[in-house]
Amino acid sequence: MTIALSTPTAGGVREAVAALREWQHDEAPMQLHPGDIGWNYRFGTAGTAAAVRTWSRDGRILAVGMLDTPVLVRMTVAPGAFRDEDLARRLVEDISLPERGVLPAGAVSIEAPQGLLLHDLLTKEGWGVDEPWTPLFRDLAEAVEDPGTRIKTIGLEQAQDFADVLRSAFSTTRPTRAYLYEMSAAPFYAEARCLGAYDGRGNPVAVVTVWSAGPGKPGLVEPMGVHADHRGRGYGRAVTLAGAAALREMGSSGVRVCTPSSNVGGVATYKAAGFAARPEIADRIRKV
Repeated sequence: MTIALSTPTAGGVREAVAALREWQHDEAPMQLHPGDIGWNYRFGTAGTAAAVRTWSRDGRILAVGMLDTPVLVRMTVAPGAFRDEDLARRLVEDISLPERGVLPAGAVSIEAPQGLLLHDLLTKEGWGVDEPWTPLFRDLAEAVEDPGTRIKTIGLEQAQDFADVLRSAFSTTRPTRAYLYEMSAAPFYAEARCLGAYDGRGNPVAVVTVWSAGPGKPGLVEPMGVHADHRGRGYGRAVTLAGAAALREMGSSGVRVCTPSSNVGGVATYKAAGFAARPEIADRIRKV
């Protein structure tokens, strides 16, 4: 059967997320997670739908992609289709032709899990590899230790705390209060938790959002940040532990995250929170 590329409606995004949930398991390579699409909802329902791409055959979704930026697509493939030649060739074709509406001409990047036939074909097409990232994973079979810091659930009343910490953590003018309002309106936010760590004076010092993929599936940390004025005091570890504990309460089997290997402090923070590093991965890049 012919493989169909689609940009789904807002309702169709639910189907894409359902497929992603089904594909998650603890031993899977780092891949696009339902929480990645959930985090994208900070740009609103219409913006999220416009960023999603699906590839289907005979009505079954075989691959899901999300435009993280106009020149970066993050994607994954159904477990049984990692070496599907027809799908791999169609993916390369759609990614390579700007008129297909996935990536533009020029320098672009693809994030895809290791083991896909897609990587073999991209290598033949002359695609290179970008800087390494470190995936990390923590099993949640056992109870998570107490973070030892005051932790609060971040609701709409704390939207400014959320925005202030992340702006400082990532040295950006984003996010704004509106991010949390948009994100919390997403149909998947019921399976997420946004938590904040506060110091003894009640100042917000770190925040984390964690996303469940359902009971028995690994959850995701996306994002976690520590205010620049409060680094080096263990708040990143504390809020990450709180997020892991929340995921365990929701039935998650484990929790995963991925950060640039150059982010030595971030990798160390996750390891301090009980995460184990897995082999490095890298995006595929097409240079001009």
